[in-house]
Amino acid sequence: MFWLLLVLFVVCIAFLAFLYLNPHFGGTVSATRKSAYSKSKHWNGKVFENIVETTMDVNLKTMPKLLKAQFTDREVRSPIAPIPVIPFEQKAFDEGNGPKFIWYGHSVLLLKLNGKNILIDPMLGPDAAPIAPFPTKRFSEDTLEVINALPPIDLMLMTHDHYDHLDLASMRKLKSKVSTIYASLGIRRHLERWGFKNHTIREFDWWEKATFGEIEITFTPSRHFSGRGLSDRAKCLWGGWVFKSPDYSVYWSGDGGYGAHFKEVGNKLGPFDWTFIECGQYNELWRQIHLHPEESVQASLDAQSKIVTPVHWAGFALALHPWKEPIERFTREAKSKSLAVHTPKIGELVDMKQRGPSTDWWAKLD
Repeated sequence: MFWLLLVLFVVCIAFLAFLYLNPHFGGTVSATRKSAYSKSKHWNGKVFENIVETTMDVNLKTMPKLLKAQFTDREVRSPIAPIPVIPFEQKAFDEGNGPKFIWYGHSVLLLKLNGKNILIDPMLGPDAAPIAPFPTKRFSEDTLEVINALPPIDLMLMTHDHYDHLDLASMRKLKSKVSTIYASLGIRRHLERWGFKNHTIREFDWWEKATFGEIEITFTPSRHFSGRGLSDRAKCLWGGWVFKSPDYSVYWSGDGGYGAHFKEVGNKLGPFDWTFIECGQYNELWRQIHLHPEESVQASLDAQSKIVTPVHWAGFALALHPWKEPIERFTREAKSKSLAVHTPKIGELVDMKQRGPSTDWWAKLD
């Protein structure tokens, strides 16, 4: 009995050490940080809360069917061959003064607005589940090398702390390239543990604004959740970003399910010249935290969007749907609602005022 208890004790200690010492988990929520979070009306004393009740229907009853589905039809959830990434060209990116962007798959965006280089949710790592027994591999290869080619980043923005949006490997490579960071309330603890300097980071609550250069930036609500470990669920806020320069406006929705907040964002800050809307990694069991493609179209219309690019797809298989399904359903619904859509290739430079033709590039891939 003694040896059994000793083994159990050692296992528990090893597990706790893994949780607290593994840098992938990020920083811990100290009493000082909780005190800072308490200034937000969205913090209930223990966790951050959505505007409306939001749940996931994943429980002991639904889990067996979900686990079975995880091991069926796996071949259609990822492309057979890696999706190519168009190399970054500094000269083309610097030409002209107008707004432009490059989408790097999933939710990574390099945006040039009012002369500023802005990088959003730069998770360019190869694995969206670095602490899991089995990796969740990226659809494209060598994406961390993209960071080496990028120009100095004036402003980096984070929407929340999930692994598919914030990863240690990317942060380590970006540390020397980034001047200023805007992040949702709660992300500072991760960045500080990974070596970012405190004075470069500013955290935002919903509807909080800041002026960067001549760009007014607002952190907007979404319907989602956060967390990187067993004990920090919903201890970081989640949301999207709005950018308004003197002559152009952009809305980045962030992750989250459908709700009245899209109309509120549109009424308060819209209309938007360009919107990047979440579209992908959905399932009926977690409908309230991720948009289905038809809801993505409606959310774009609610927000008063002129042109829309769907994101949060073509990066990882984080749900059970075929990898092409989000974009196929989105473009079909957008056409029926007369919503203008632009779907660039991964790594393609887009001039937002003189955009070229949009192609169904994914249709040529298996």
